[in-house]
Amino acid sequence: MGGREKLEEVLERFSQFGLPIHFTENTLTSGHIMPPEIEDLNDYQISDWPSTPEFEERQANEVEEMYTILFEHPLVEAISNWSFSDDGAWLGAPAGFIRKDNSPKPSYQALKKLIKEDWHTMVTGTTDTNGIISFEGILGDYDLKYDDKKVNFTLTKDAKTEQIMI
Repeated sequence: MGGREKLEEVLERFSQFGLPIHFTENTLTSGHIMPPEIEDLNDYQISDWPSTPEFEERQANEVEEMYTILFEHPLVEAISNWSFSDDGAWLGAPAGFIRKDNSPKPSYQALKKLIKEDWHTMVTGTTDTNGIISFEGILGDYDLKYDDKKVNFTLTKDAKTEQIMI
């Protein structure tokens, strides 16, 4: 069973409760995978666990896949990674989005693209003859601007169609 299938199985299992799901303490390395015979992860103590270009690409693909699956699931409300940087990461694993020298890895770029491009809503439009404009967007906070006027509003998962006058 691949990573996608395992993740979807976990989501299905916990979705049965109908409660918000928070995926926390995720670790996707840009180095070799921990050997399968290790039962207690804390027992894996090695002197050097390098990040390599090949494994950094694997990490970027896994980050993109995992975050996309989780972002699209209606009950997932939070996703957090164990380490942002390889510097000081758990067990010395290359588990961050940036290297020890603070240079971004491909996983950083992949996640940045998801957040700033794929999941970013920027709509410019013209109202109809009744002065109405409609759009669908990613959940979150918005600023509606018209000339020098601005109105703030929030799209939530429970929100119904709402009219905002400006």
